Amino acid sequence: MADYINWIKAAHIISVVTWFAAIFYLPRLYVYHAMSDDAISQERFVIMERKLYRGIMTPSMIATWTFGLWMVYLGWDVYKTQGWLHVKIFLVVLLSAYHGACGFYRKKLVDNPQYKSHVFWRWFNEIPVFALVIIVILVVVKPF
Repeated sequence: MADYINWIKAAHIISVVTWFAAIFYLPRLYVYHAMSDDAISQERFVIMERKLYRGIMTPSMIATWTFGLWMVYLGWDVYKTQGWLHVKIFLVVLLSAYHGACGFYRKKLVDNPQYKSHVFWRWFNEIPVFALVIIVILVVVKPF
């Protein structure tokens, strides 16, 4: 049984890494999209953003949730009293909302590349860093 859980855990970690790679890269594309001033570049960013969001980021988020909830389900008797896990799940819910905001903004940028300034996107890009740091500490240290 332990090997079975380890395979689920490995799949969860892979999907988390993939999701975070996309979460970090998509807003960076928004920075360059907002700074672009020619139609060819803007169209290129629209395509790149769509493919990243729909082809990598969203499936990775779904896989992260699927494997994470599967592990919680299998170990519920232990996990139900672990405060760190409850905080982690709350942060993942917030990351999912951030993910949704990325999708909302992606659609806005299609029609208006200067919807927000490149400075806004640079700050927006930093938000998931805080979640990642806290989540890793919660999972490894299990402070409560």
